[in-house]
Amino acid sequence: MEQFSYDNQIVRLFAIATILWGLVGMLVGLIVALELVLPELVLWDGISFLSFGRLRPLHTNAAIFAFVGNGIFMGTYYSLQRLLKTRMYSDLLGRIHFWGWQLIIVAAALTLPFGITSSKEYAELEWPIDIAITLIWVVFGLNMFLTLINRRERHLYVAIWFYIATWVTVAVLHIVNNLELPVTMFKSYSIFAGVQDALVQWWYGHNAVAFFLTTPYLGLMYYFVPKAANRPVYSYRLSIIHFWALIFIYIWAGPHHLLYTSLPDWAQSLGTVFSVMLIAPSWGGMLNGLLTLRGAWDKVRTDPILKFLVVAVTAYGMSTFEGPMLSIKTVNSISHYTDWTIGHVHVGTLGWNGFLTFGILYWLFPRLWNTKLHSIKMANSHFWIGTLGIILYTIPLYWAGFTQSLMWKDFTEDGFLAYPNFLETVLQLMPMYWMRALGGTLYLVGVIMMIVNLIRTARAGNFTANEAAEAAPLAKTYKKGANEYWHRLIERRPLQMLLVSTVLILIGGVVEMVPTFMVKSNVPTIASVKPYTPLELQGRDIYIREGCYTCHSQMIRPFRSETERYGEYSKSGEFVYDHPFQWGSKRTGPDLHREGGKYPDSWHYNHMRDPRTMSPASIMPSYPWLLTAELDTSNTAAKIRAMQTLGVPYEEGYDAIANRELMEQANQIVASLKNDDIETPPNKEIVALIAYLQRIGTDIKAEVTE
Repeated sequence: MEQFSYDNQIVRLFAIATILWGLVGMLVGLIVALELVLPELVLWDGISFLSFGRLRPLHTNAAIFAFVGNGIFMGTYYSLQRLLKTRMYSDLLGRIHFWGWQLIIVAAALTLPFGITSSKEYAELEWPIDIAITLIWVVFGLNMFLTLINRRERHLYVAIWFYIATWVTVAVLHIVNNLELPVTMFKSYSIFAGVQDALVQWWYGHNAVAFFLTTPYLGLMYYFVPKAANRPVYSYRLSIIHFWALIFIYIWAGPHHLLYTSLPDWAQSLGTVFSVMLIAPSWGGMLNGLLTLRGAWDKVRTDPILKFLVVAVTAYGMSTFEGPMLSIKTVNSISHYTDWTIGHVHVGTLGWNGFLTFGILYWLFPRLWNTKLHSIKMANSHFWIGTLGIILYTIPLYWAGFTQSLMWKDFTEDGFLAYPNFLETVLQLMPMYWMRALGGTLYLVGVIMMIVNLIRTARAGNFTANEAAEAAPLAKTYKKGANEYWHRLIERRPLQMLLVSTVLILIGGVVEMVPTFMVKSNVPTIASVKPYTPLELQGRDIYIREGCYTCHSQMIRPFRSETERYGEYSKSGEFVYDHPFQWGSKRTGPDLHREGGKYPDSWHYNHMRDPRTMSPASIMPSYPWLLTAELDTSNTAAKIRAMQTLGVPYEEGYDAIANRELMEQANQIVASLKNDDIETPPNKEIVALIAYLQRIGTDIKAEVTE
């Protein structure tokens, strides 16, 4: 037997980070929820870095990559060492991984509130941070695979399969989706445009949920649920089917986020088919987790850890049934762009990720500090308060989603929209938004109770940084058993499993993307669509900086209710110069794709200054800083050159005269504003934003007129 020790210090570091960033992420989420019901509150009204459009991506990044990300690493570092009966290969690599990841989170917290964003959902961080993520992810993978090679346990348990698939898939998704052309230190443009950019983004966006919020947590489920229940996993055979089916099918499902959009119909249909197929492996995993608790249900009634784990696995089952259901076109026509989707997402994040993390923390702390949990009663109270918080959070959002869809699609007997003013639908949601904020508050209160409980647990015990262990060394040779199945050959070889997993996850992406990129008929061109003028391009970047895409879509679907409300439905050829695309995923405000020319310049000026002067009772935040901030034109030429590199057909040498044309157009807008008694210099950001808003969707009108 060989003597060695497990590194608990790295587990403790990630556990503390999980708790800290979880508190921060949920607090920001609560602020965002309150901003929807109290938009004029002095605490945030008129403050640029606290506006909804800037804080919302901070909340999602903090919840996903800070809270859940650190939770993944906490559980992986703990379980991997014990499953392999060895210490992690390198303590140094572990510390680099930890501190590098925390610095990335801090960088996100410093950049997103100040509008430094690429606008791609769940991938908003700009290019220097993207590079840092790649490097740290390589460090994590290197440490993991070297540990796998130096293990003392030949067989790789199912949890490790999910860790391997997570690492390789997240690496592929991150690199492909973040292919961008830097313009300045804090600004870049996606190399993809329009329809192609949307496909790549939601191939990434859906699978960020799949392979960052799901597969690593399934690995943690397969380790910690049997440990907490003190029972073996229900079915090893089912876990094999669960793993291989899940990683192959999941990667195809991204296009279901783009149903009824300008994405080619064949890609939409492909996404729908594979999304529906996901029910089978997903529910196989859920049942495997729940049935592992067979014979332990009496313990569930008294053990708060098992309570958290049971609800977490149940929430996984609920969200993985609802996801495929929302991928069916008829259902998606009701749910998309509504709060139903927000409720669906939070069943997964609050129930599956949140509760599984809480259960693991409650299980880990007494073992790391060699003591008992400070208060079982407090942990049980946390469970019930958190569960009530989830219910009060999600059910009102489902109600809000149905309300939105029914009102948007409602027509009078005379064939007119029953609610032509979009704001009418928003005002009906206020009670639901208040309930959502209450649910979020309760959930946060439960987290604070957990933090107090865990701190007191740690203070009562003695932490073991290096936990002594012993195991027999791995035999140099291995003789295949007579009844051994073929999959054992892969399960004993981590590099082969990495290779097979990579091939499986690449198939779906290649099949969906190659035709969309290579077959010209998938994105037919429109002759009247022209590149943005320099002023419009600057205005578009301001629109992105302020996070307007978080509340407004730019994608009119081919429904009568939408064409009556907004105008002609969106065509794929209209977006060929959009780096990145701006189709949006939620309508808290109306769609803007036919915004150009709908209102005078003065309306947009006053609307950005104070939305309630133009739309009484609006919940949109005000943007007074746009009226005073000077437009930075020092980077106009660089932006034009970047667009030329990406294939936008500006004429040769246009960068040299871009600022001159910018000022000419700005003076035209200033003159228009002056006619309505509004005085503003031409070098203000509001002028550029007005130019962009007046341009959106006007190219297709020119073609229709011809």
